[in-house]
Amino acid sequence: MKKVSIIGATGYVGIELMRLLHQHSEVKIKDLISKSSAGQRLTDLYPQFRGSELNNYQLKAMEDFQAEASDLIFTALPHGVSQNIVGELSGKGAKIIDLSGDFRYHDLDIYEEWYGVKHKHPELAAEAAYGLVELNREQIKKADLVANPGCYVTASLLGILPMLSFSKADLSSIIIDAKSGVSGAGRSLKENLLFTETHNSMKAYSPAVHRHSSEIEYIANQFLKGEYDSDLKTFNPADISTGADRAQILFTPHLVPIKRGILATIYLNLKESSSEAEILELFQQAYNEEEFVQVLADQLPEIKNVAGSNFAQIGFKYDQRTARLIIVSVIDNMLKGAAGQAVQNMNLIFGYPENTGLKATALFP
Repeated sequence: MKKVSIIGATGYVGIELMRLLHQHSEVKIKDLISKSSAGQRLTDLYPQFRGSELNNYQLKAMEDFQAEASDLIFTALPHGVSQNIVGELSGKGAKIIDLSGDFRYHDLDIYEEWYGVKHKHPELAAEAAYGLVELNREQIKKADLVANPGCYVTASLLGILPMLSFSKADLSSIIIDAKSGVSGAGRSLKENLLFTETHNSMKAYSPAVHRHSSEIEYIANQFLKGEYDSDLKTFNPADISTGADRAQILFTPHLVPIKRGILATIYLNLKESSSEAEILELFQQAYNEEEFVQVLADQLPEIKNVAGSNFAQIGFKYDQRTARLIIVSVIDNMLKGAAGQAVQNMNLIFGYPENTGLKATALFP
């Protein structure tokens, strides 16, 4: 039985991690760390854990935490803060899965430009494994530090990765229009996220400058360079024209008045005519052995069919008239986009079946 701890335990992602981990058959939660709620009982903040093994847990302050007593630590903290904590934890024997943006880039010039924060631990960023399992399974298994991907990024990359090595795809034409539920903004109190501000409304925000734009584009181009020992069957470096097919991605996120879920609609031009059968084969080759990615052949996915689960669903429509491909990718932002993906990474690190603790279906209706 492995011992795992959570730093940043009382945010939305931390709570989802607890919910998954306390039902996991192979791990035991060791310590729960919270800056804002140290010393309080977990069940006083989150009564849903009464009667569970977490019933008597008291939240700890960071200074009282002994990292050496854990086999793995999840850090669910804001960017900038997380890199300092991970720097303190590194070398103390525990594996680390970080859910911030601090270790997702090996190129720290990109990180510092988009996040506006100086990176203090370039040596850790250089060794961190990018935690999208379907892309980087073999590196994750061996990693001491895993950088869990962003939620928008997960939905977007799962949708576009099978197309990146498709010789007919125009990689300069990718447009991602993505919608997220309010939980994606975190638990802190913000006026623009109040019920009366979001209910019966919808808005775009940070078009072209959202931080996840850089992550989607960076990982896509690292993939094209052969950075990952990928299981994706469609990737063949010999199919890539050197320098000519660098992906350029325009990304616009939207806030929609639901609690959880992401729907990404992706538009991609094709340089040559194709067919729905040919494109379906690409997606099936990429994901036919992936338990948590479901390719829909005859319908488009909806958030309600994945909310509460670790599954992603992908569908598409090819418009022959305009030679454009429309891909729709949906995930639960709190699960496959955060906590569920982190547990999937943990399972890989410890050699457990990837679906351990993650078999729940969607909460429908």
